Amino acid sequence: MNILYLNHYAGSPTLGMEYRPYHLAREWVRSGHRVRMVAASFSHVRARQPVPGRETIDGIDYEWLDTPPYQGNGLGRVRNIAVFLGRVWARSAAMVREFRPDVVIASSTYPMDIWVARRIARRSGATLVFEVHDLWPLSPIELSGMSPNHPFALLCGWAEKAAYRDADVVISMLPKVHAHMASRGLDLRRLHIVPNGISPEDWGLKPAPLREDVAAALAVARAADYTVVGYAGSMGAPNALDTFLDAAGLLRDMPLRIVMVGDGHERNRLARRVAEERLANVQMFPPIPKAQIPAFLAEVDMAYIGWQRVPIYRFGIAPNKLMDYLMAGCAVLHSVEAGNDPVAEAGAGLTVPPESPEAVADGLRRLIGLGAEERRRMGQRGRAFVQAHHTYPVLAQRFLDACRKVPAG
Repeated sequence: MNILYLNHYAGSPTLGMEYRPYHLAREWVRSGHRVRMVAASFSHVRARQPVPGRETIDGIDYEWLDTPPYQGNGLGRVRNIAVFLGRVWARSAAMVREFRPDVVIASSTYPMDIWVARRIARRSGATLVFEVHDLWPLSPIELSGMSPNHPFALLCGWAEKAAYRDADVVISMLPKVHAHMASRGLDLRRLHIVPNGISPEDWGLKPAPLREDVAAALAVARAADYTVVGYAGSMGAPNALDTFLDAAGLLRDMPLRIVMVGDGHERNRLARRVAEERLANVQMFPPIPKAQIPAFLAEVDMAYIGWQRVPIYRFGIAPNKLMDYLMAGCAVLHSVEAGNDPVAEAGAGLTVPPESPEAVADGLRRLIGLGAEERRRMGQRGRAFVQAHHTYPVLAQRFLDACRKVPAG
């Protein structure tokens, strides 16, 4: 089977996020399928940008289309999106002729790639798949305060309805989207849920050694007999890290050290908060390579993930870093109110209300009070949960099985 995967933000282990397209594609290649990944040469979520052109990574044929750089979520990003879609449109006939896809996947977070994917699928007689990461335009409306009447929101809404109308198969990472998608015209027989996951082999080998600055900080915390709480991931508004820092302020007098690694739009502001408020129990570091995440999580006593209190999470959540936390065997403090809760499902930690520093502080105190042995049992349950339900060999097969289940009519 030839699979054409359109994902604007696709990455790889050496380039950085997004990782999901890479992991799914790698499993498909291992199963004997051909995969061409079409992505933009510039993405704000990658650690390193590729050179425009073609290259092969672990058997996956990547095609990097030249797009302009940008910062933030303003007009520069919109221009980047428009250029990418224009280049895919211009290359569509050649992609059909050169690759002859059997499956075409539109998977760029924003829904406008459905139009170019539809063009390619129709020309090649391929199955058209729409993969949903987040619900757009609902996400920018509810998370960023964009007006529903903003031209970009209206464009996203038009594309979303076209995707639900025209796609042969819709794959959603979010588990509670059925009513929303049906209200926008989707025949739910075409909907399949395939969440995020982990690659078992990334955890089966000896982990890459931690960068020296992070390793030294953890060693100092250990020597002082502190309980270490880890955070590894993005530092943006949706991660509600102000709540985490507020909670740290409430726990100044406890033998506790919070170690955070990551990057994002909010990182510099959060670092200023730590300095100005003299939060000595918090240390922040630049992001570490994905290969070092297992080593980092192996050195913490528990891990934290938090969310804003926003209505859109009623459709469910599918966080990558939570899969890493669970696979690492970490007890997790989860600050969330959502349609699903993997931590509670797995019995892998405690869940507290979002955007409540008091609740987060209390949750950390409770996890510390449970003791190391009970936290270890929580971590074991989390790891078993991920291995049973969230490994990419399993998820990749579920994805392809869904592509073969196109309803008649």
